[in-house]
Amino acid sequence: MNCFAVLIVLLGSPDVPVQADFVIRGATVFDGSDNPGRIADVAVQGDRIAAVGAFAVAGTPRVIDGTGLILAPGFIDLHTHCDNTGITTPERRALLNYLTQGVTTVVTGNCGSGPVDTGEYLKKLDEGRVGCNVLHLAPHNSIREKVLGNADRPPTADELSAMKQLVDKAMREGAWGLSSGLEYTPGAYSKTDELIALAGVVAGHGGLYATHMRDEEAGLLGSIEEALTIGQQAGLPVHISHLKAGAKSVWGKSGDAVGLIRQARNRGQRVTADQYPYLGWSTGLAAVALPPHLRRGTEAEYLARLSDPQQEPLYRQAIGDAIAKYDAGTTFLIARYKARPDWQGKTLGTIALREKKSPVDIVLEIERNGGASVVGLTMNEEDVRLIMKEPYVATASDGGAVVPSEQVPHPRSYGTFPRKIGRYSLDDKIVPLARAIHSATGLPADIIGLKDRGAIKPGYMADIVVFDAKSYRDLATFDKPHQYSPGVRYLFVNGVLAIDAGERTTALPGRAIRHGNAR
Repeated sequence: MNCFAVLIVLLGSPDVPVQADFVIRGATVFDGSDNPGRIADVAVQGDRIAAVGAFAVAGTPRVIDGTGLILAPGFIDLHTHCDNTGITTPERRALLNYLTQGVTTVVTGNCGSGPVDTGEYLKKLDEGRVGCNVLHLAPHNSIREKVLGNADRPPTADELSAMKQLVDKAMREGAWGLSSGLEYTPGAYSKTDELIALAGVVAGHGGLYATHMRDEEAGLLGSIEEALTIGQQAGLPVHISHLKAGAKSVWGKSGDAVGLIRQARNRGQRVTADQYPYLGWSTGLAAVALPPHLRRGTEAEYLARLSDPQQEPLYRQAIGDAIAKYDAGTTFLIARYKARPDWQGKTLGTIALREKKSPVDIVLEIERNGGASVVGLTMNEEDVRLIMKEPYVATASDGGAVVPSEQVPHPRSYGTFPRKIGRYSLDDKIVPLARAIHSATGLPADIIGLKDRGAIKPGYMADIVVFDAKSYRDLATFDKPHQYSPGVRYLFVNGVLAIDAGERTTALPGRAIRHGNAR
């Protein structure tokens, strides 16, 4: 279709015949911007949107009745851990927990963790096929570990050069930026100047710096300042992952946090954030129960220290001090622990009572037997709502490629987008519907730098969700997280139906999307 024809279609002329494989008639279309929805038809030909508005159709495309339904760009999740939760395995590659939310694109390599060899990873995705499109970030922690191991020290000049080469290679192979996870080892051992040096490599490729900051609790504001400094000195956009006030000690500090970000944006700095709309977070138990200096070294060295009678008092004291901030573990749920599946879904405090041990005993036992992931219910509703209203805050799950199992993970992997759009927008009116949809479409596309997704426009990729506003809600809970979200009636990924009339198809239409001119 030439530019003149596109212009006529956008103006609503019925006289320009459009070649199409699908036409969705009469849905309320939210185009991915902050603009209100309008009733319009949308045509799809191949993997592209062919027309939007009122138009004549050539041939005999399949016609889908969108009356009473909402049509929007497929949702873009800027922050997932699908790469570390089995995205390339046969049982998880469909990403059904994301498709049923209306997600068509996920970003991996977050929190500094993920495949270092971007080219090989993306090639594997293309060869094996996946349900959603995938973008990748170069993961700082994994890169640092490859060069320095889990060493608690600055890199030498040669080691920093080796890390810069790995970051450069990742960017040339299609990574979209650099991610850090400064709460986790070995990223926690890095200084700001190391991060500036690596982010500078990314800046040369036109990428961004996404960060799980050093501290989302007592050090929240200082951590934001560090992220801003890295962006300023390296000369690239900064994106703050899962912005939150993560503990009671900083309830109410979200106003100060967003104030710092607003000031930076008003100065012209490119800084954004994302959020999952829940009152709980999830991470590894060790990350919240032990300070970084007690987690250094290899796994064997760590386990040896945990079993050393002379060092045990030091570890006991550190664990006790840490979990005291979380009501001695009564706000922790064990999400995954292979050694004792019967502990999954129970709080640390409950387990300690049942086992007639102290919470510190339970933490030591878990760490000595391979560790666990936990869910912490320590956040405040007012902070969540305040952050949600910020126009630069995208919606993102921080979830993974999960399937029903006996584990009890965070429900965000199943319900983030319907929770934001269904509960917080449609039900509670915290944000307007157009803004809620923008936070999942046009905004994340702008943040990551996607040029032809995140909007309903002719010529854009046909990543499209059509959902029923009456039933599109999250069902997953902290007690019963393995519940797929209802309400998505049709979902196109690259012009292919992944959900048809509410039912999953067998298609795996996702693609590995590379940054820049990478192949």
